[in-house]
Order: sequence, then structure tokens, then C-alpha cells
Amino acid sequence: MSHYRLAHGDAVEWLRTLPAASVDLVITDPAYESLEKHRAVGTTTRLKRGKGSTNAWFPIFPNARFPELFQGLWRVMKRDSHFYLFCDAETMFIARPLAEAAGFRFWKPLVWDKQHIGMGYHYRARYEFILFFEKGRRRLSDLGVADVLSLPRIHRGYPTEKPAGLSEVLIRQSSEPGDVVVDPFMGSGSVGVAAARLGRDFLGTDICVEARVLTEARLRAEGARPQERAEPPRFMLQSG
Repeated sequence: MSHYRLAHGDAVEWLRTLPAASVDLVITDPAYESLEKHRAVGTTTRLKRGKGSTNAWFPIFPNARFPELFQGLWRVMKRDSHFYLFCDAETMFIARPLAEAAGFRFWKPLVWDKQHIGMGYHYRARYEFILFFEKGRRRLSDLGVADVLSLPRIHRGYPTEKPAGLSEVLIRQSSEPGDVVVDPFMGSGSVGVAAARLGRDFLGTDICVEARVLTEARLRAEGARPQERAEPPRFMLQSG
């Protein structure tokens, strides 16, 4: 049976509460800064409530905070583990060197083919990047998996929701049953759902209260159970 532990709060602050070298795999999708630019010119509908940075569900995670995020991830990840970061083409060129400066080895960008075009003016968007990083050295489970992953995007779901099947591919490739999968920007909980389906434990947080409520409901529906601890974790005490 898979277990989970969820929190509501800032991703970087939450990572500081996790033990060092305790995480087997990270898959995450921050609300990157370039979303503001796309919103300003009408090329994205990803932020659906409010305007810009005042959006209730999606306070932007600024590029300036990437160094502390990557340092926090490096600390909590075990040696010989993988880290996947969803981002757009603009953010990729900012995030890659900062993650490398934190110690990660960059392998390549994977491409998520959403199978349907989205909004935009100059060649409408149909894909998103997933940056593939490594701490130490870990072999992928299946070397025959292509670097283009084709799964339809979620329509009318939680904003920015990713299909759980996408995370299932990454989890199978980079972890084993019983491992701990982390998402510090968990949103709708699709990474957690994929982890539960594949027999991995899940730890996640999000700055939005709705995300925690939705994720817990989805995890329970998959048969996952809250992780029992003798003392409440510190990040639960920090929740607002």
C-alpha cells in the first residue's frame, strides 16, 4: 500500500523540513515566471483566477528563487537519483545552468507532445519540455523509451493539470516500488496519483489550499493512506 504526506506552504521552506538524502525521485512543475508574459499577450489560459501574480491559485515562482529551490532539492535527494522539471522553452535556458550550479547533471530535455495545439501566435504550442537531471549516476529502467512522450493534455481540469500517465512513465523509469516520490508544487496531485498507482510513497506541498484538498481526495481514491508518524512533521505545523 502506498502512503502520502501533504502540506500547504512554500516549496522551498517545506523542503527545509525534509531530512537530507531522504527522497528517491522528484517530479515537479512550478508556476514559472514566463507565464506572466504569456498571460499579458493572451497566449495562455493556464492562470484562470485573478490577474497576474495576484492569482489566488498561482502565485508565480520567480526565476530568482530557482537557486534556493535547486539547492534544497539537491540536499533532500538521495545519491544516484533523478529530478524532472516541467517548463517552457524560455524557462529551460534559465533553469538548466542554475540546476547545474547546484550540482545536478543535465542529460536532455524530454518533450511532452500534448497531441492537440494550444494558444499562441507564432506556431501554436503543442508541446512542453521536461528537463531531465541526475544526482550521481542512476540507470533508467528502460533504455528503449523515446524522448518524446505523447499523451493528450487534460481538458477542463485543474489549471496546469498534467495527465497522471505522463508521471507514470517517469516514475517507472527512475524509481522502484516503495521509493519516495516528491513534488513541491503538487497542484492537482497528478504526480502523487501516479506514485500511488505504482506502489511508491508520495510527499507533496503546494501554496494553494485547494491543491492539498484535491490531491488528498485523489490519493485516497487510489487507495493510498496518510503516513503515520509519532510526531507531526514540522511542515504540517507551518501550514496556514
